[in-house]
Amino acid sequence: MKEFTIGKNDAGQRLDRWLAKTLPLLPGPLAQKYIRLKRVKVNGKGSQRDVRLQVGDLLQLYINDEFFDQPREDNAFLAVFKPKLDIVYEDENLMLLNKRPGLLCHADELEKVNTLITHIQAYLYQKKDWNPRDEHSFTPALCNRIDRNTGGIVMAAKNAETLRILNQKIRDREIAKYYLAIIHGKMTPPQGKLEGFLLKDEDKAQVKVFRKPVPGGKSAATLYKTLTVNRGLSLVECELLTGRTHQIRAQFAAAGHPLLGDGKYGRERDNKQYGRSFQALYSYKLEFTFPTGAGILEYLRGRVFTVEKVDFVEEYFPQ
Repeated sequence: MKEFTIGKNDAGQRLDRWLAKTLPLLPGPLAQKYIRLKRVKVNGKGSQRDVRLQVGDLLQLYINDEFFDQPREDNAFLAVFKPKLDIVYEDENLMLLNKRPGLLCHADELEKVNTLITHIQAYLYQKKDWNPRDEHSFTPALCNRIDRNTGGIVMAAKNAETLRILNQKIRDREIAKYYLAIIHGKMTPPQGKLEGFLLKDEDKAQVKVFRKPVPGGKSAATLYKTLTVNRGLSLVECELLTGRTHQIRAQFAAAGHPLLGDGKYGRERDNKQYGRSFQALYSYKLEFTFPTGAGILEYLRGRVFTVEKVDFVEEYFPQ
């Protein structure tokens, strides 16, 4: 319990608005609940959320200590009242989440709270599966990332050993990642392999594709297979053999077949024709191949996880 005495600068405010300013990490709906449960007392008694505070009022807050902290990236999850997650799979070690397009995996300079990792941390905290005050170093973490406007399966580790194993498996290419994409035109041949070297342009936040090695360039390889063709568009399945930034988007654009809706690597007039404003790309399937030992994750060997549906497939290839 913490006590506050209202001074002249805070007098006249509604109780709920004073709480929002004093405890910025406390979600509004939770603050309202605490007021109803009389865990917020004014002069020793329960109160209404719209009561006006007076100079000298004594407030007693029976609220968890963590809500009194100042907002930081590592505690932003506290501000999430109802985590919104599409859980593909969960066990005691990991979670597989179906990230919707438009949601950031991690915070950036503009968005600090509404990210995939904060919703995961809020979910585990509210389930009492994780409490940062009981941990000296570990925080639930993502093992892979997906671009903001790309949807699909993201892996999250619930303990340090899982994070270590999955990161190593990703480096050793023992987890197969499959994407669905819609591209303009038809690939020739309809099935094959895209190879090259990607060089990142930090100023433009995009990559360039080169056929031969270049200083600073990283090798990139993608297997693709055309699944169907309709109205000048092709639905392709891609398997990442490497995991470079914008790999699929850049390689198909370099091949003359940019992704539908891709404003960075495609052409706006082509995308407008089909009414798509962001890339038609989805990480729809994961396969834990694990040709080598996987420790506590051995039970995942050979398992395949797939999202139930991909919106743009139903929209552009309804059959």
